[in-house]
Amino acid sequence: MAYTSEAKILGDSRTFKLSSGIKKYTLRDIGFMETNGGKFVLERPLDRNSPYSASIKLKVTISSDLKSFKIGVTSANGLKEINIFNNNVVSDHVEQLNFLLDNLEQRDILSEM
Repeated sequence: MAYTSEAKILGDSRTFKLSSGIKKYTLRDIGFMETNGGKFVLERPLDRNSPYSASIKLKVTISSDLKSFKIGVTSANGLKEINIFNNNVVSDHVEQLNFLLDNLEQRDILSEM
C-alpha cells in the first residue's frame, strides 16, 4: 500500500479517491488519530460480533497535506494486506467494510470513482 491520490482495496473492483472537501477536523471527529508526523490513521475492525478482539480491520492512512492516502484491509496486527472478497465465509466482513466506506463517503472524506 503506497500513498497515492486514488486507491483500491485488494480484491475490490471499486476505486476511491480523497474528497475535495476533506477537512482535518472532520478526520478527528470520525476517529482518525494524528501521528507525530502529521499523518491521519483510522483503523476499524471488520468483526461486528467482537470489535475488541483481534480481527481483520480496515486501515486508512491519509498524508498530512490531505493529498494522498493508503487504504486496505489488513490482518489483526496491521502488517499484511488481506483479500476478503474471495471467500464467502467472511461475507459479514464485506458488509461491515461497505458500511464503514459508506460512512467515509457521507462525511466527505472519500469518494468512489
